Amino acid sequence: MRAPFRLLLALALPVAIVACAPAPLYKTVPSSVNATPQQVATSPANFRNLQVVWGGSVISVHNLADHSEVEILAYPLDSSQRPRLKEPATGRFIAIVPGFVEPMNYPPGSLVTLRGTLGGARSGEVGQAGYTYALVHSEAMHRWTPEEMRQGHPNISIGVGVGGWIH
Repeated sequence: MRAPFRLLLALALPVAIVACAPAPLYKTVPSSVNATPQQVATSPANFRNLQVVWGGSVISVHNLADHSEVEILAYPLDSSQRPRLKEPATGRFIAIVPGFVEPMNYPPGSLVTLRGTLGGARSGEVGQAGYTYALVHSEAMHRWTPEEMRQGHPNISIGVGVGGWIH
């Protein structure tokens, strides 16, 4: 009698954990492309005017006269479109946002996901090295809270430790 119960519990636990994960923020459309910022920067003409859903870590915010530019280090997204920081970064891109973006609301290291239209590439620098950034005209951008980043992830840790006192 215990074996069927354990089997049912083992099957139900992953479903329960996944059920707690938030739904994706943005729906993809037929003109969506699944390319990395690095791929787009390498051949921007192949991707112009296509839709993307990208996310990552904010590097900086620059406000200009009629728009803002948010430099982002991109990471792959999970099923809820949250950046997966444990994966390798996939390049840098610049999100072009209409109007003014308050830099204090997007400090360096903030995690974001956005939906937008690809608009080519631009040369710039990272430190003293030349770099080509993919450009995205942002239509919507979400800043993830720490609670949202934890949602759907089990808060379980297992460890072995050795302790002692030194006199």
